[in-house]
Amino acid sequence: MNSLKLIEQLSNAYGACGFEDQVVEIAEKFAQDEALGSVRHDCNLNVYITPEKNAGKKPVVMVDAHSDEVSFIVQAIKPNGTLQFLPLGGWSNYTVPAHKVKVQTYDGRWVSGIVASTPVHFLSAAQKNACPTIADMVIDIGSTSKEETEKVYNIHIGAPVVPDVTFEYDENNDVMLGKAFDNRLGCAAVLDTMKDLKNEDLGVDVVGVLSSQEEIGERGAFVTRDVVKPDIAICFEGCPADDTFNPDYFIQTAMKKGPMLRHFDKSMVTNPRFQRFALELGRELGIPVQESVRSGGGTNGGPIHLSNGGVPVIIIGVPVRYIHSHHGFACMADYNNSVKLAVEIIKRLNDETIKSF
Repeated sequence: MNSLKLIEQLSNAYGACGFEDQVVEIAEKFAQDEALGSVRHDCNLNVYITPEKNAGKKPVVMVDAHSDEVSFIVQAIKPNGTLQFLPLGGWSNYTVPAHKVKVQTYDGRWVSGIVASTPVHFLSAAQKNACPTIADMVIDIGSTSKEETEKVYNIHIGAPVVPDVTFEYDENNDVMLGKAFDNRLGCAAVLDTMKDLKNEDLGVDVVGVLSSQEEIGERGAFVTRDVVKPDIAICFEGCPADDTFNPDYFIQTAMKKGPMLRHFDKSMVTNPRFQRFALELGRELGIPVQESVRSGGGTNGGPIHLSNGGVPVIIIGVPVRYIHSHHGFACMADYNNSVKLAVEIIKRLNDETIKSF
């Protein structure tokens, strides 16, 4: 399967936080079809890919991405049949209403819904100028009563809800449009990196990981880091592009300018020696790279770098416009260069190099 098809499948997959089953299924099938090694998942839907050639005596490189997407969960069913819901992940109230979503039924089917708020015709002048909060919104599936929602639609509280968006690719401009690029692009990058390294004679053992529930506190990574016990790690991310709203001097994550390597966010000060190694290697090989320093945000690098006595971690981010909303734009070349950079880094790692970080 080529990279574009893999990204399409992963983007279209429904994978709310804690409900990443479809992503797990796609990743495990890819790993098996490409003979990447043994593959398994745990009860939290974290996926582990371990090549058969891992010697068990070399330093361990963890190649990570999170498999969940910003999503919602049904909190209550109102008497009129609409669904009260909570966000899973960091949503802006401005981006939530008037979009289509999919709600999972108790028996595993998916029902279309609309995120609804009070129509403009029924708003006061003050309300028209105010952004509704999520508490003011409901999901309407076309039901007319709580009984119909539960007995006919078979939807109950605790049901996951995801954006209803279909992947597109503009070949002429090399631009992808879809949902969940944060972080299905990272998931694809983990799988492609493992594939590209499959026949390489490495100085390290590589373990590919898809961690669950990152959007609600990096929960999966707290488990995977303790299972893998890495000596060093690379985390792939679909990271927020800033090239459509920042002044030129402050743009640090532009689409079509290559992968972004982040020095700092709220979860981690990136190991400066590993960071410098990656940046200089990218420049040496002609791989475009960008650098960022962020005042907010966080990644799986946070829990991973604090594990196993301290772990050097870098973030390789594919720039995505408008993440944490229903739709995002990303460039295929940025994705390919992210995978290429990770592969070239791992090919150069060994015990001595890692200790120098």
